[in-house]
Amino acid sequence: MILVNNPGSWNTVYAPLLHAEWHGWTPTDLIFPFFLFIVGVVIPLALGGRLARGEGRRALLVRATRRALILVGLGLFLSGFPFALFGPRTFERLLETWRFPGVLQRIGLCYFAASAIYLGWSGRDRRSPGTAIKLWIAGLLVGYWLLMTVVPVPGVGAPDLASKGDHLAGWIDRQLFGSHLWVSAKVYDPEGLLSTLPAVATTLFGVLAGLAFVSRRPPLERVSRLFVSGTLLVVLGYLWGLVFPLNKALWTSSYAAFTAGIATCALALCYWFFDLGKHRAIARPFVIYGVNAITVFVGSGLLAKTLIYLRLSERSLQSVLYQGLFASWLPPHIASLGYAVAWVLGWFVILAWMDRRGVYLKI
Repeated sequence: MILVNNPGSWNTVYAPLLHAEWHGWTPTDLIFPFFLFIVGVVIPLALGGRLARGEGRRALLVRATRRALILVGLGLFLSGFPFALFGPRTFERLLETWRFPGVLQRIGLCYFAASAIYLGWSGRDRRSPGTAIKLWIAGLLVGYWLLMTVVPVPGVGAPDLASKGDHLAGWIDRQLFGSHLWVSAKVYDPEGLLSTLPAVATTLFGVLAGLAFVSRRPPLERVSRLFVSGTLLVVLGYLWGLVFPLNKALWTSSYAAFTAGIATCALALCYWFFDLGKHRAIARPFVIYGVNAITVFVGSGLLAKTLIYLRLSERSLQSVLYQGLFASWLPPHIASLGYAVAWVLGWFVILAWMDRRGVYLKI
C-alpha cells in the first residue's frame, strides 16, 4: 500500500496499481484482505501461546481491546491530519471533513472481533475452535449476502449492486456517518459499518490458517492442506461471484472467500519456500518492513499529507519534488511509478536503520 498510495500523479498510474472501478478486482484489491488475513493468522500464535501459559481470557480480551482502540485512534488521527493541527478554521473544518471509517479503523474492529471469537471458543473441552470459527464465517458471509441482495433499501426498494449507493451498506453508511464518508464516494464508504462483517470473516479465515501452524501436523501436511483449502476458496469465491459480484468496495462475500483463498495459497507458498526451503535471506527486506508495519503506514500517510499541505510558489511541495526529480525527464507513467518506488525505498532506509538498532514500535 505504500507503493499504491504514493504515485507521483494520480493521473498517470498503471492499471494494476489502481483499485477496480466497481465490480472485479486488480492486484491492488488483494492488499487489504491479505493484511486482515495475516492479522488473523497471528491470533492463534500470539493469544494461543498466552493461553497455554495460563493467562486468562479476560485479560487477553482487555489487551486485544486496547490494541483495537489504538488502531482506531491512529486511523482517526490520520484521517483528520493536518486539519487537526494546522490551517484556518481548523476545528470547524475538521468537524466538516473528518472521515470516521478508514483502513486502520477496520483493522482494529476486525482484530477485536476475531480475537474475541477465538478466545470465546479456544480450549473449551480441549477442542480446537476451528469448527466454531467456520460456523462464524459461514454465518457472516451468508448473512451479508442475504442482507445485500434480499433486504429492501429504504427509499430505494430492491437493492441494486450495480449502483454505488442503492444498497443496504451504502444506506447504513449515509445514515450513520452522514457527510463523514470517503470523499471520493460520498454515497457509501469502502470501510463502512455493514461491509465490516464480511471483513471479519476474512480475518477469521486467517485464524483458521493460523490454527494449522499451532497444530501437530507435519510441515508438508500443513502446506498441502493450506494449498487445498486456498484453492477451494478461490473456486468458491469465483463461482459465488457469478451471483454476488466480486467487489472490494462492498467487500462482498464472494470477494472475501476469493481473496482469502489467494491469501491462503500465498501463505502456503511462503511457508514452503522461505521456512521449509530455508531461503529466509531473500525475505529480509520484507521482514524489515513487516516488523514496523504500523509505523510505516502511519508515518508514510502523515508525511504524504504534509508534503501536499506545504506549498512553494503556489504549488505543493509534493508536486515540486515530483516535477523536479521525475516528471521533468521521464515519461509520465514511468515518472509516477518512479516517485512511488523512491518513496518505498526511502522508507526502507528509515526502517532498516530502526531494525539495526532494535527499534520496533508496537501497540
